Amino acid sequence: MPGIDECLLEAMALPGARGASLVDWTSGLALGTAGDSPVGDHETTAAETAELARSAAEFDTFVAAGDSAGDGPPVEDLIVTTRAGYHVLRFVHTSFDSSVFLHLWLDRDTGNLALARHRLRDLAERLVLG
Repeated sequence: MPGIDECLLEAMALPGARGASLVDWTSGLALGTAGDSPVGDHETTAAETAELARSAAEFDTFVAAGDSAGDGPPVEDLIVTTRAGYHVLRFVHTSFDSSVFLHLWLDRDTGNLALARHRLRDLAERLVLG
């Protein structure tokens, strides 16, 4: 079971990976980072992606009928497509408050979005925090 650093290194091994981070969406702080940041600063990227994650996790619109059961955010992942890349945010279920997510920034030309979603799901399930 990988810790934060190992998890981010595995994410960076994906084709087209440009940057990866583990972010607490309640505080907007990066708990770990690897690679580059789209804006040149990992802390800014963490704060901005946390806003998006918080909105998705807290707004009733994203909770489908019957999804309210269970613990943690009802959203599994978010994908933002830009002209140059993809941003994949994968929520991580934890034993405490499930307020963290993995953020992977992929190059649009060399990245594989389907593979990235599959691997991030696996990483999120195996990630050991604390």
